[in-house]
Amino acid sequence: MSPYADNVKAEFHGTAGPRGWPEQECGCASCGRVSPGRWRPFDVVLDGVLRLPFTEAAPPPGYRTRHTRHGLEITEPDGRRLLHALPTPGEAADGPLDHPAYDMVLADVLTGPAQVGALRQEGLIGEATWVVAVGIDHRMPSETELSRRLALWGMRAVPDGGVLDVRTSPPPRVPAARRALLLGGARSGKSAEAELRLAAEPGVTYVATGPSGGDDPEWLARIGAHRERRPAHWATVETTDLAGLLRGADGPLLIDGLGTWLAAVFDECGAWDHDDGRVGERCADLTAAWRQTRARVVAVSDEAGLGVVPATRSGRVFRDALGELNQRLAEQSEEATLMVAGRPIPLPL
Repeated sequence: MSPYADNVKAEFHGTAGPRGWPEQECGCASCGRVSPGRWRPFDVVLDGVLRLPFTEAAPPPGYRTRHTRHGLEITEPDGRRLLHALPTPGEAADGPLDHPAYDMVLADVLTGPAQVGALRQEGLIGEATWVVAVGIDHRMPSETELSRRLALWGMRAVPDGGVLDVRTSPPPRVPAARRALLLGGARSGKSAEAELRLAAEPGVTYVATGPSGGDDPEWLARIGAHRERRPAHWATVETTDLAGLLRGADGPLLIDGLGTWLAAVFDECGAWDHDDGRVGERCADLTAAWRQTRARVVAVSDEAGLGVVPATRSGRVFRDALGELNQRLAEQSEEATLMVAGRPIPLPL
């Protein structure tokens, strides 16, 4: 029996970054939205004997620590395991991790969602794992946005002074919208929002529908920036067969985006000068597959009504087709959102 069997708990004296949130004398909008002293610097005590951040030469008797590729692993006397997931954990001191899921993971709220997704993919975070956000600071725009993102990522914030019993299981994760359509104008933040929504998911397939870029340096730079943002464990598929992908998918999909898909369909059907009805058939097939899919999918599309009236007939035909496609998909979506200046505006039905 563990000498700490009646005291298996984590006390959260603080979960913020090193300077807390708000930071003293910081004039940013984020710090201005939070009450002084609201979130204290990271300070967690396990079982009343082991403090994090862990800086001691050796853990208390009965505890074991080791550095892994994900961060600092702590094994308690009764065998329960906790992970302080560090964004840059450094070189692992031990070999591969092949044990069951951790009982608790402390993960950085902004740089850590992708790490949480990787841990889920490896089976190191399960349904009974407490996933607690730490490192909370003014990188987060507001407490409201903090709550929204944590719900998307399946993470939880513990108020300063809060205590969690590691022996208990967390409440079930709230299911996310199965089909989400993100609309917006150019540079509105819609792609970044789509990636944010799926950041902590395992096994995401990023579906690229746009051109490869060829020799265009500017386009290649855009593609490179998108790839850098995406978690390393995501898969990428380049295809215009979105209907087939939706019907066969068994994991989360991120489709970016429907505007470039429709342009490719126009090319394939030779419809810029004359449409013989095949574009409409492809759009109807995509809508049917979207309606029937069992996968979680987030799709990005251009809001057709935000630009000027196209000067050419082909431009107007494309605008009308995209606007109609957006309407059909939005009708069959549990969630539709308009992105403006990086801010999501939910579109109620």
